Amino acid sequence: MKLKLEFVTKAPKAANDNEVILLKDKKKKNRITKNLNNSIFTNKLFLEKKFLIQNINSKTYIFVNCINSKSSLDYEKLGSELYIFLKNNKIDKSFFDSNSSHLTHVQLEKLLHGTQLKSYNFNVYKTDKSKDVVTNLYIVGDKSKKSNVLRKKLNSLLEGVFLTRDLVSEPGNVLHPDEYAKRITKLRKFGLKVSVYDQKKLKQMGMNALLGVGQGSVRGSYLVTIEWNGAKNKSKPLGFVGKGVCFDTGGYSLKPAKFMEDMTYDMAGSATVVGLMKTLALRKSKINAVGVVGLVENMVSGNAQRPGDIVKSYSGKTIEILNTDAEGRLVLADALTFTEEKFKPQFIIDLATLTGAIIVSLGSEYAGLFSNNDKLSKQLINAGESVEEKLWRMPLNENFDKLINSKNADMQNINYIGGAGSTTAAQFLQRFIINKTPWAHLDIAGMAFSKYGGALNSGGATGYGVRLLNKLIEDNYE
Repeated sequence: MKLKLEFVTKAPKAANDNEVILLKDKKKKNRITKNLNNSIFTNKLFLEKKFLIQNINSKTYIFVNCINSKSSLDYEKLGSELYIFLKNNKIDKSFFDSNSSHLTHVQLEKLLHGTQLKSYNFNVYKTDKSKDVVTNLYIVGDKSKKSNVLRKKLNSLLEGVFLTRDLVSEPGNVLHPDEYAKRITKLRKFGLKVSVYDQKKLKQMGMNALLGVGQGSVRGSYLVTIEWNGAKNKSKPLGFVGKGVCFDTGGYSLKPAKFMEDMTYDMAGSATVVGLMKTLALRKSKINAVGVVGLVENMVSGNAQRPGDIVKSYSGKTIEILNTDAEGRLVLADALTFTEEKFKPQFIIDLATLTGAIIVSLGSEYAGLFSNNDKLSKQLINAGESVEEKLWRMPLNENFDKLINSKNADMQNINYIGGAGSTTAAQFLQRFIINKTPWAHLDIAGMAFSKYGGALNSGGATGYGVRLLNKLIEDNYE
């Protein structure tokens, strides 16, 4: 069921029969108290629940218990649950009076933001649209200047999250690297500078690690940069790098057939970067930022990369390819060095659905955080906690280097001794941060896609990382 929010001065007749009442303080009686049994405000059963429906004089009242909601995140989660409650009870038209809700403008906007985040669905390829029921929620009352400013900001964030979810949800035959690069160029209309480096250019630049991954596909391989210059000064940009493997068969180190269809979301790290950059542009963020994404398709063919191949990366370091399914780190290796060298950013944060090992470690509750900088790590962890996109810091140590040193090249792309799969992948990436730029690697393999949904997302693509990185910027760099 889709959600449609509408701000009105008076509730339309179609919605008059269903009124949502937000109860923030049980000691306060709102404007309809005289028509209801006062016990509704003190009833222990209600206080232990978040929602209660009462039918009075042929009108339905949906009571929402806000009493235990304190933080902005609490109100977002409450909004998410409100959407599910309306959906499950098939209430397709309802309204509430914002003037009598006792919520601050921030609490109200966060609650509405939560309903929208939870209502996302991807039904582009459904031919029968008749089942797409719309639930209309009308918000009656004044639209203060503060609310308008915050609402625009949250809507900008919503658009970024939804773009990320859309990209991750697309099938591989539609969103291949050629199409993906074209879609990113459309962001120019929002004031972003987009540059596309095709295979010919990448070969001239020496990005052989990235190109090696994509050489088995009939599709092109690309590096795309997305720049936002919102600061008045010429300060160094914040750098964001994303893995964009549009489909991953594993190459000749072929993945098992079971669940291979999920590998359409192996480009989720890049989708997060694209969604974030759109958000920054829409909300006119007062910082400089650059997003860099490597777009490839890891396929099997007569021209595909083989186990045992050795490639020379953009940094000049050589890599022995022992496993063609450890391909994401090869894409990121070239992208990281390029970003550091060309843009000289304040920091670099990369995002990737990099390892299954991180899911073994952290499941779908935390993304793995690996970093060479304590300050950046703390900022990321704090931002994640405040928006329900949590991170857990994992170790990096030079002692892990021996697991990826190669007899035939500078390094190998996988640890065949066993263990520490996520850490050795991050240790590999760290070798391509040449000038000691503050860097963090977020392994989001367990967070980018959810079979069962989360507090603020339905099942499917989660959009993980957009809210996290936006909050990081808001709290520390604006």
